[in-house]
Formats: sequence, structure tokens, C-alpha cells
Amino acid sequence: MGKATGALLGLAIGDALGRLTEFRTIEMIAAYDPDWRRLPLPENAMVTDDTQMTLALGRALRTALESGPLGPLSLEGPLREEFVDWWRSPENNRAPGVTCMSSCARLSTPGRRWQEASDVGSKGCGANMRVAPIGLVKELTPRQLSGAAQLQSALTHGHPTALAASDLTAYAVRKLSEGLPPAGLPAVLRAYALASRTRYDEVWLGDLAAHAQDPGPEAFVARGWADCLGVLDRLDAALAAPDVEADPCLATGEGWIAEEALATSLLCFLLFPDDPVAAVRRAAYSSGDSDSIACLAGAFAGARHGGAAWPEAWVERIEYRDELLALGALWD
Repeated sequence: MGKATGALLGLAIGDALGRLTEFRTIEMIAAYDPDWRRLPLPENAMVTDDTQMTLALGRALRTALESGPLGPLSLEGPLREEFVDWWRSPENNRAPGVTCMSSCARLSTPGRRWQEASDVGSKGCGANMRVAPIGLVKELTPRQLSGAAQLQSALTHGHPTALAASDLTAYAVRKLSEGLPPAGLPAVLRAYALASRTRYDEVWLGDLAAHAQDPGPEAFVARGWADCLGVLDRLDAALAAPDVEADPCLATGEGWIAEEALATSLLCFLLFPDDPVAAVRRAAYSSGDSDSIACLAGAFAGARHGGAAWPEAWVERIEYRDELLALGALWD
């Protein structure tokens, strides 16, 4: 099993590990499982909306690519349909985020432009918890990767930080799957963010920036990249004095917002770059948005190591296993 399969399985495994620890303090988790290194995957390894929305994006990508090179029009239609189907699904009962639900409800209105459905005030981690598939499609150009990552965020979370964090998350998945050594990842992400600070791609985003209060599109996107550069500073500081026993949320944030979900999941992965299981356990054993942090840590670790990273017994019982494997095989 290749890198794409590893990333998707890791995302779902991290999600399932974090599902039971989300909304709990470290003390509450420790009361029933005192050692984070032994955090078990539940026998009934159910996932949350994080994996469900990742699969929705994966299916939309597959549909869009069947019609030719990826573009905003070819992606927006199937992605909108998949998100609305998820919103309506009886399986959407895993404590989904408020922004995802309200934006998808607006997307369900026939004829409503997606820019009007988007919540430009929300930078929740629902923007980038689901973006990993875009980093796994090898044929995407850099502009397609960036545009698609930001568009999939903007359908629900239109805040510029949500766009930037989604872009960085997809880019990190791509670079790891290409073989970038993990130690070099923070500097590569910083360089990418600096180069993107005032780049507003109107082809992919249309007039989204006009729905916010910024003086113009460049000022709009600059806010998002500034937030991401700030949290990368916190990541660098945490890696300079690593503490594998401490709650990772203390260093880089609890992960409820997009840039913190990126940084804290990266921290967990980079603390254990050669031990994927330890990375997702450390991410799930945290005081913040544990499922989203762990699902992203799992995506990073799987993109680095491939499908062999994950215990076979865990893979066998993960929810949506067959669909995860099918999409992984397609992009491997």
C-alpha cells in the first residue's frame, strides 16, 4: 500500500483514536487510560465527521478528474453535491461542526452562489481536517493544488486563515508523500507561506474577498497567511525544546481553529517522525480537538511512510475501510 493509502488510513485511524478523547481534559483521559503510549484503537473503530467529509472531498475529486484537468467549475459542482449529501445523511451524527452544518444548509439552496453560502468569519478546523486528498493527487499543478485546497475550505469556511491553513495542510501532505525529510518540513512550509502572502487567486475564489471587510483581496489573504506564520513560530519553538510527555496543545494550541489544528498535528508528527503509531496516539491523547489533531497527524505520518505504517489489525476494523482503500489505490 502506497503513500496515498497510508495517508487516508492514517487520517481515519487518528480520527477514531481521537473520537473518544475529544472534549476531555488530559486528567479525564488519564482517569481511564494513564499511559498515552498505550492508547488503544477501539474495537468498534468508528470515525467522526472528519473522515466522512474527507471521503466526500475524495469522491468529488475523483468525479471532477474524470472530466479532465481539475478546475474550479469541475470541482465546485461535485463537491457541493457531496457536502450537501453529507449534510442530509443519517450517518451525519458524529457531532459535526456548526460552520460545516450551517454552510452546507446554505449550499443546499438551488441557485445560491457558493460565495454567498460560505462563512467568511469562520476559521474552524473543519476547513483543513478534510483537505488531505488534494495533496495526494500527483497530477495536480501547484496552482491547482493551492486553488483546490482553498476552494474546498471556502465552500464552508471562508475566513482567510482557513484558506491558508488548508493550502498549507495539502502542501505538507504532498511534500511528505514526495519524500521530503520531516525535519525540513517547517522551513518549507514557512517559505511557501511567505511566497503566498498576497496571492489571491480570483479564478478559484471568485469574489469571496468582497464578502469580508478587508480593503481588497490582497489584504484579505494576507490576514490568513499572517496567522499561519504566527503559529509556525510556535511550532518552531516547541520543536526547539521538545517534550513528548506534555500535552501538545499547550505548545501550539487546542486545534479548534484551522491554523492550530495544522500546527499541533505537525508537532505530534514531528515529535515521532519514524513512529506513526506514537504520533497519532500522542495527538489523540490531548486536551483539545483531539480527533482533528490526530486525523491530520495520521495523514502526515501515512503520507511519509505509506500504508505499511499502520497495524494490520487496526486497518481491518477501521470504519469506511473499503472506501479508504479504494481511493488510496486510485491515487497510488
